[in-house]
Amino acid sequence: MTGATVNAGSTPDSGSPASPGQVAWSGPSRFAAAYARRAGVTAQPGLERLRRLLDLLGQPQRSFPSIVVAGSVGKSSTLAVITALLEGFGVRAGSLRAPDWLGPAEQVGLGGARIPADVLERAFDDIEPYLPLVEDDGHLGARELLLAVAIAAFADAPVDLAVIESGGPGSELPGAGGFGDLADLLDVPVAAVTPVAPAWSDAGWSDAGWSDAGWSDAGWADSGGSDGGESGAGRSGDDWSEDGGSDGGGSAGGWSVDLAGEADEPRLDRVAAPVGTVIRFGTLVVLAQQALPAARALLRRAALAGSTVAREGMEFGVLGRRVAVGGQMITLKGLGGTYEELFLPLHGAHQAHDAAVGLAAVEAFLGGGQNQLDLDIVRAALAQVDGRGRLEVVRRSPTIVLDVADSPPAVTAVVEALHEAFGFDSLVAVVAVEGDEATAARMLAVLEPVLAAVVLTDGATAGALPVDDLAAVAGGVFGADRIEVTPRLDDALDDAVRLAEAESELGGAGVLVLGSAPVVGRARALLRF
Repeated sequence: MTGATVNAGSTPDSGSPASPGQVAWSGPSRFAAAYARRAGVTAQPGLERLRRLLDLLGQPQRSFPSIVVAGSVGKSSTLAVITALLEGFGVRAGSLRAPDWLGPAEQVGLGGARIPADVLERAFDDIEPYLPLVEDDGHLGARELLLAVAIAAFADAPVDLAVIESGGPGSELPGAGGFGDLADLLDVPVAAVTPVAPAWSDAGWSDAGWSDAGWSDAGWADSGGSDGGESGAGRSGDDWSEDGGSDGGGSAGGWSVDLAGEADEPRLDRVAAPVGTVIRFGTLVVLAQQALPAARALLRRAALAGSTVAREGMEFGVLGRRVAVGGQMITLKGLGGTYEELFLPLHGAHQAHDAAVGLAAVEAFLGGGQNQLDLDIVRAALAQVDGRGRLEVVRRSPTIVLDVADSPPAVTAVVEALHEAFGFDSLVAVVAVEGDEATAARMLAVLEPVLAAVVLTDGATAGALPVDDLAAVAGGVFGADRIEVTPRLDDALDDAVRLAEAESELGGAGVLVLGSAPVVGRARALLRF
């Protein structure tokens, strides 16, 4: 038994879908009540009410600089690296991350830890008198209120800077899982852009095409890497040069970037949409390795804006990596020098590349990337990076691993990392999907070769794919004899353990929970507490 059943009372009813706003809040009571009242409210497109509130408050978000993290995947890991490094160098930072799978109180950080409840309460008291002035035509959404309170708390602390996860236009809407495009609200000297996944099909690109080019080991190894490590620091300079990059680097306005004809402009704008307004004049953009269509779109936007860009694979990147107990040892090329023998308590090539982006962003903020940071401090900080929900082992015998991967590219990265770091004889997955049938089919197709069986369960939000629909998709991928349908999460965990133990009598079996970040958050609560 997993113990899930006896601990089921510690979380909301595992058998009932719930919105992220319904996750139990352990923070301040008055703020909690205001947040709960707004849990079902849809934010206005463009965050108009939030913008009006910040105007009334005197633009507190501009009283400190911000590092904005944008992109499609890897944002939370990159933010975790940035905040750990800043804490190591004594920088008092506030942090705001979009995913609320651990509960909304965990989304706001201050000084390297979860923000104290009384700090949020005081910030809420400061902004509460202004709420009626902006809610005359409807309430703020819960996430908008959390944003406003966090910003007010950061300004009052005060912080030296904030590290904020931003999305593209529309990411504040229900089911999108983000705060919206925040970059134009903030003073952003440095931005980190993680891999961007083209998300449309009419122009010929898809998540699958992006993952083939950007997340698989074969894709990373195009630069000369091998199982022993990536020797080329990411995608080769030649790949970047197809879009106009050169070893000279620097201002994107100085590259011979192919700006494309008018017919291509709408398509390229759609590719760059997930980064919102973060690429703009005056911001140093730390750009993760991208698939070629995304690289072309992002470099075009940087050239038009006159942004300064540092590119993974040219100005910085991963020089080497090897598996270690509890994570991996990595060597990174930073903007200011080389950092050897760094322990990162996260598994997989994708996490090493997220760490490279995070380190480059901190180098850029602390000194413009001109000088190497203190190696001992970097080593100590990276060893403390938050690894919750990233191939996190929460139980043994059998081993139960959690990962918040909820898209085909992310699942591809997880499968590669599992093969590298765990070596299970048999693996059973518990899967829920926050998306449609097409997304589910691509995710399950990635998982099928490595799973002995899959247990399908209900999602945790209104936008989750119903379990019966998920079962119909899974039947076409796995066949009926390899799937079980168990709507309640606690029962699904127990079923997965039973199947894993039956598959491997010698103890080499594992259970993987993924596909829906909110479901992973619930599973973590059930299994750890």
